[in-house]
Amino acid sequence: MAKVKYYYDSENLAYTKIKTRKRIKIGYALLFLLASALFGFLVFVLLVNTPYFETPKDRLQSREIENLKLQYSILNKKMDEINEVTEAIEDRDNNIYRVYFNKASIPDSIRKSGFKDLKRYKDLEGYNNSQLVLNTTKRIDRLSKQLAIQSKSLDEILKLASVKGNLLLAIPAIQPVRNENLKRVASGFGYRIDPFTKVRKMHNGMDFTASTGSPVYATGDGVVARADNTASGFGNHVVIRHGFGYESVYAHLSKYNCRPGQHVKRGDVIGYVGSTGRSEGPHCHYEVHKDGKVVNPLNFYYGNISAVEYVAISHMANQENQSLD
Repeated sequence: MAKVKYYYDSENLAYTKIKTRKRIKIGYALLFLLASALFGFLVFVLLVNTPYFETPKDRLQSREIENLKLQYSILNKKMDEINEVTEAIEDRDNNIYRVYFNKASIPDSIRKSGFKDLKRYKDLEGYNNSQLVLNTTKRIDRLSKQLAIQSKSLDEILKLASVKGNLLLAIPAIQPVRNENLKRVASGFGYRIDPFTKVRKMHNGMDFTASTGSPVYATGDGVVARADNTASGFGNHVVIRHGFGYESVYAHLSKYNCRPGQHVKRGDVIGYVGSTGRSEGPHCHYEVHKDGKVVNPLNFYYGNISAVEYVAISHMANQENQSLD
């Protein structure tokens, strides 16, 4: 039973019953309902958006996210280890393998350049952990590119290694006249006095003095390109193309022991010492060309002489005297 309320009427000096209007009662009811709805909405927002009111599904998702973060951390540590190994291989590649085969090193600006296409990672942006995923993905891409470049470099080195044996055989590495037949090295590479004009000029080879008929040997494997006397001043001469940019010339021969197109090996007799052409006495004028340029033959004598013999020949060849041709 509802309580009845009264108020004191001072004019009538009596208590009068309070009558509540129906419209006010409805207003109070609506206000209560509105306050309840607002309170319920606030409770709902708190439950959904605060960690203090996690649902079982929220807790499961949180554990999965933390597990993924842990997996990414482990992955990055493994990539650190792989990166150390890769950098060690790259260092050996640049400073040992490519140096040995006379190839230019690959700079870090190429090896570690990554990918410049910014749209490549567009789909990974805009998430709570985007930076973690983005950085890891970029590291994987950069490492993949490093490995691809290194693999290509090693393929190149492998090809060079497969022909290295042929290169070593092709290099003109011995004297054209053996020491037992050699009287002296009359003249070396460099500026010498011309025996006919008495003018100082460039001498593009070395003169090996020996008796007429002494054997002249191919200094490296190759193919005979010429065996004739059509070159001015050389008389009977032989030109051997060794490949890899090397070519050797043997001039003033008394006769040939080879023909154009013939394959010869280092140490084969290709002719005999003479004094044909522009010559002042029996000798073999010997030249080495690399990539079309004359080079000092003295730099290649490592195949059949000792260190002491090399020093002796070097001393004689470097004397600025008169050449024999």
